[in-house]
Amino acid sequence: MSVNNLSGMPMASFQTPTPWVCALLGIVMIVAGIFVLGDVVIATLFSAIFIGVMAIVAGGFEIVHAFWTKGWGGFAWQILLGVLYLAFGLMLVTQPVTGALALTYIFGLLLLASGAVRIGLAFTKAGGTDWLMLLSGVFGIAAGLIILIGWPMSGLWFLGMLLGIDLIFHGAAWLTLAWQQPGAHQPVTRAA
Repeated sequence: MSVNNLSGMPMASFQTPTPWVCALLGIVMIVAGIFVLGDVVIATLFSAIFIGVMAIVAGGFEIVHAFWTKGWGGFAWQILLGVLYLAFGLMLVTQPVTGALALTYIFGLLLLASGAVRIGLAFTKAGGTDWLMLLSGVFGIAAGLIILIGWPMSGLWFLGMLLGIDLIFHGAAWLTLAWQQPGAHQPVTRAA
């Protein structure tokens, strides 16, 4: 029996939902993803506001948790981190367009940096070049350049597009899980 390191609870106690629940969840997520892709600008604004609300909640927890921290250094660090989370969250909630632009720009820079790192790692492989890592790095740099060259306009659609695509792929994963469960392929028979 495997044990989850985070909670100490046996992993066997968490059961996969029935195939019809997985399929229903998958269909709902795919439809939601298509709906989101229908208006990526609105979805981007809602994403920025949602991220802002989550940052405000995280900031509040950091500040409250600071009072249980031993030592002034840890206390001050957690208070500072909590205030930064709160300020970032308030900026996103009160100015979602500016927040979406900033998040998109930062994400573009991160894609460029991670793509460059992956390209560098592809050439350091002991037996030759790791072509999948190289291709992944090239795509990362290309995506980062597309975002940054199109900025600030890309900031109005990028987060919404990312959310829509994520919902569709997540829904597809739930449908795959439903299809792979034992008994999912057997027809339903009625008792006479």
